[in-house]
Amino acid sequence: MKPTFLGAVVAFSFFGIAGASAAQTPLHEDPTVRQGFYAIGLADEVRRNCPQISPRLVRAYSFLKSLQSYARDAGYSEADIEALRENDSERDALEAEIEADLRARGAQAGNAAGYCKVGREEIARGTQAGRLLKGN
Repeated sequence: MKPTFLGAVVAFSFFGIAGASAAQTPLHEDPTVRQGFYAIGLADEVRRNCPQISPRLVRAYSFLKSLQSYARDAGYSEADIEALRENDSERDALEAEIEADLRARGAQAGNAAGYCKVGREEIARGTQAGRLLKGN
């Protein structure tokens, strides 16, 4: 599997967080974290495949910091965070889910127009992924 922004985000955004106690569910199953990384991954795929859409880097960084704060406040331990960073199967599953969603919406490899359509829809709807993107 080729390296992706999603994988780098997992490593970057949770590096060095220390929580006070273990959370009830594994970090990769936490809905806030999962939805956050889904939005990041979707936005990344759109911006990489649509030349008319760019990332909002400062906004993306701020969003990553909010996920970091959330994890800290939710009590996830360093062991939980390390497990997420090293969980290739969960990252692969999330990437497959994003790819399936994109295909269902008309975005396929070599079809920039499909990715641009999805990106414009996300931006117009004001979704988290859409807030991480901007039209050129």
